[in-house]
Amino acid sequence: MKLHGSMEIRENELYIGGVGCRQIASEYKTPVYVFDEQLIIDNCREYRKYFKAEENGNRVAYAGKAFLPSYMCRLMKEEKMCLDVVSGGELYTAYKSGFPMENVFFHGNNKTREEVEMGVAYGVGKFVVDNFYELDMLEEICERENKVQEIYFRITPGIEAHTHEYIKTGQIDSKFGFALVNGDYYNAIEKLKEYDRVKLVGIHAHIGSQIFDIDPFLDEVDVMMNLVKETKEKYGIELTDVDLGGGIGVYYTDEDKPKAIKDFCEAIIERTEKTCSEIGIDVPKLVIEPGRSVVANAGSTLYTIGSIKEIKDVRVYVSVDGGMTDNIRPSLYHAGYECSIVNKMNSNTDNKVTIAGKCCESGDILISNVAVSEIESGDTLITTSTGAYGYSMSSNYNKIPKPAVVAVKDGKITPVCRRQTFDDLMELEL
Repeated sequence: MKLHGSMEIRENELYIGGVGCRQIASEYKTPVYVFDEQLIIDNCREYRKYFKAEENGNRVAYAGKAFLPSYMCRLMKEEKMCLDVVSGGELYTAYKSGFPMENVFFHGNNKTREEVEMGVAYGVGKFVVDNFYELDMLEEICERENKVQEIYFRITPGIEAHTHEYIKTGQIDSKFGFALVNGDYYNAIEKLKEYDRVKLVGIHAHIGSQIFDIDPFLDEVDVMMNLVKETKEKYGIELTDVDLGGGIGVYYTDEDKPKAIKDFCEAIIERTEKTCSEIGIDVPKLVIEPGRSVVANAGSTLYTIGSIKEIKDVRVYVSVDGGMTDNIRPSLYHAGYECSIVNKMNSNTDNKVTIAGKCCESGDILISNVAVSEIESGDTLITTSTGAYGYSMSSNYNKIPKPAVVAVKDGKITPVCRRQTFDDLMELEL
């Protein structure tokens, strides 16, 4: 199992942020999500440094859908990050956490009227407008509230990155954005002549997620910069901002070969400057929206092992006290993870087992055919790189309460989200 961030082994036990995993499991019970706060901070600072946030005025917007309790909003504010939200709930969390609304980008392919009204009332910095329905509604609400709202148009640039089918978003067949090839983007530009309460200042695209190859991002840069030039020449609209979305891939298993944050950022900046020089336009302010690559490797999940079932000549099922309710990605995407027993880190890993969840679903399998040390019921197992889309996609299927979340740093544990109780599960029921 690969160690990330502040992980270290002391006397055969895994420590994160200077805290022993067995201590965390004992104090907060299992399952429990554990976040390495220093690694999150380091990732944010790398992005801001290499994307030239201070030097060029570019912005790094954390994609909140990956993991967004109030704790993350406060941490992103401290690290001078912007924030990408995609729902009223994420927007409300940011607002209540004291995150500066002018640094919020409000995404979503079907924002409700209530959500648009919230965004306008809270003073969201940029609406990333996805469709004509939203454009009409935003103009109407801004006129009623006597406000002018800065917007980006989300476009589908026709770029297919090599990633999972469900997380491709840049190709023409997508529910997101105004397509270029069918003329929707240009029709939207024309429609702006009818409005005086929305101001187009930028364009946005997101080509997919868990992308390891830099080339699709460079292709995206070329498409976007040429679109900036075309929009000014044909329509007299100067786009000052270009948002390139996120999607940078991270390590989950040894099959993944991610590049460094530095490599992606420097390549994007270099290509932008080169392309703008070649086509004769000023370099716009750039935005990038990392989510997974900020928090995935910083998060882990601790479980307690329960039943161990050996089916002779078939496999050994090792069941834990969580599963698809706290990590749905293996069931959705067949996503791979690594694991270990936290107090047997230096032991031989000769045993091949399948880690199963406790849900009443045959597909509730976290990791198949993984090599681990000798396992006993009661051991504490860790799965790494669960920081993105673990807690945020968790559910109460089978009436299972959601786990607690803690952050660790410098030998201290900070509670982030308390564990749900059975009473919490019943709270909304009449």
